[in-house]
Amino acid sequence: MNSDDLRLFARIVKAGSISRAALETGVDQSTLSRRLAALEGELGTRLLHRSGRGVLPTERGEKLLEYAESVGRLLDEAGSVMQGGDGRGPGQLHIAAQPTIASLLFVPLARLLKARYPDTRLRLVEGLADQLLDKLAGGDVDLALIYLPEQGVVQADVLLNEGLRLVLPVDHPLADEAVPVSALREVPLILPSTHHGLRLQVASLAARNGFVPQIAVELDGSIALIKRLVMEGCGGTLLPEAAIREELAAGTLKSCRLTDPEVHRQVGLVLARNRVVPDGLWDIVRLIKDEVARLVESGDWPDARLERG
Repeated sequence: MNSDDLRLFARIVKAGSISRAALETGVDQSTLSRRLAALEGELGTRLLHRSGRGVLPTERGEKLLEYAESVGRLLDEAGSVMQGGDGRGPGQLHIAAQPTIASLLFVPLARLLKARYPDTRLRLVEGLADQLLDKLAGGDVDLALIYLPEQGVVQADVLLNEGLRLVLPVDHPLADEAVPVSALREVPLILPSTHHGLRLQVASLAARNGFVPQIAVELDGSIALIKRLVMEGCGGTLLPEAAIREELAAGTLKSCRLTDPEVHRQVGLVLARNRVVPDGLWDIVRLIKDEVARLVESGDWPDARLERG
């Protein structure tokens, strides 16, 4: 089995028939059939269901297709890196971030990257942490910026610490000032489900302060919807100040700083593993770190403190 066999197998599956794959690849049909038979013989299993309407992968064929596509991507990346070592940067760059981070960073970062690497096709992805980690593991993104701690993160480059605030409806009786963490026991909360980092952080805080949090609503979705639920009086939530700046200015939400202890979380940069490093990636990481530092030091990333190291 070699990479050419895997590419041909993937083309046959995508085409849906050996004859169509032969037309697309320029390889005659008998040669394709012979190489497919040899591949099945080597692996000791049938890879395709054949019928008069074409071919479909068997269960083992579906699994081999995943490997074939992964190997194809890796070879394409290797070719791109070898051909692109002239300082022009990668042919394409995929960066992911959680929503609040994306809202602060993506616009200035895109501007900087397009100026530095005008030939690079830039793709920006916004999503929840578990979605982004899946994309990293699958090789769909080159790097991600996420809140820590998060399950599944083995190694991250910590960029900053960001305060978390208790966010409430404007008519909530709690004063618009600092409150102890123990006050959370009285507030029904709107939080992500149990496998998300923020939910785990709240559970840990509550356990250390001797209470069980009241969960009013579980929502694995947009921050905008969480804020709307808070406005409508469905409960409170915990968010960084950067996520609620507009609502605080408009007077549609209020927030309290949490004390005893102060509550914060980290923003980390996580790189994809087990793949070819895109040309110029380390320079891109440095550029991201410099832009994060500029946002924090200028006050455009509020209630944040850089992690020096």
